[in-house]
Amino acid sequence: MDYICYYRVSTKAQGRSGLGLGDQQAIVSRYLREEDQITAEYTEIESGRKSERPKLQEAIRACQQHKAKLLIAKLDRLSRNVAFVMTLRDSGVDFVACDLPDANTLTVGMMVTFAQYEAERTSERTRAALAQKKVQGFKLGTPQNLNSEAIKKSKTVRIENAKTHKANIQATELATLYRNKNMTYAQIAEKLNQSHYQTRRNKQFDGKAVYRLLQRKVSIASNLC
Repeated sequence: MDYICYYRVSTKAQGRSGLGLGDQQAIVSRYLREEDQITAEYTEIESGRKSERPKLQEAIRACQQHKAKLLIAKLDRLSRNVAFVMTLRDSGVDFVACDLPDANTLTVGMMVTFAQYEAERTSERTRAALAQKKVQGFKLGTPQNLNSEAIKKSKTVRIENAKTHKANIQATELATLYRNKNMTYAQIAEKLNQSHYQTRRNKQFDGKAVYRLLQRKVSIASNLC
C-alpha cells in the first residue's frame, strides 16, 4: 500500500503526551508493513482548531495524484473541526489512523460532532454561571468570592471540564469502538495506554477506569434524550 504521511504538531508543548513529531513518526513506523511504501511526508505546525491547513491540503492533493492513502499517527492529528472532516470526506481520499485502523470519516465525524457539542455546552454553562453571579451582586474575579462554597463549586466545574476535555472525549469514543468489537475492559485499557491517553486524573487506564468512562457516556447520552 502507498501512503502519504501527515504529521501535525502544535506551536505549544508539541511533545506533550507523546505526540511530538518524533513520536508520531515512530507510531507510523511501527504500523507500516514491509510491503508498504511512504510516497511523501507532510508536517504541519498548526492549531488543531483551525481548518486552514495548507500542508494537509497538499497531502490530500498528493493522495489524489498518487492514488495513495493518507496515514496519520492518531485521530486527533486530523482535526476537531466538523467542517474540516467533511472536507476530507468530500475529497474522496481514504485515510488510516494508526491507533484505530478501522476508523473512517463517519467515525471521525461522529467523534468531532460529539466533542464540539460538549465544548459548546461547557461554554454555555460557564457563561450562564458568570451571569448569575453578576446578578447576585458578586464582583467576578475578586478574592472575596473565594469562600468555601465557591471553592467547592470551582472543583465541580473543574471535574466537569475534565469530563468534556477533548482527550477524554476521544478516549471514550475509542473505548466504545473497541467495546463494540467485544474487547474486554482490560484490553481496552491497554489500547488506550498504548496510544498515550490518560484518565481525567492523569493516570493510566485500567479495566475499572474504562468501565467508568463508558458509563459516563451512557449518562450523558440519556441526558440528551
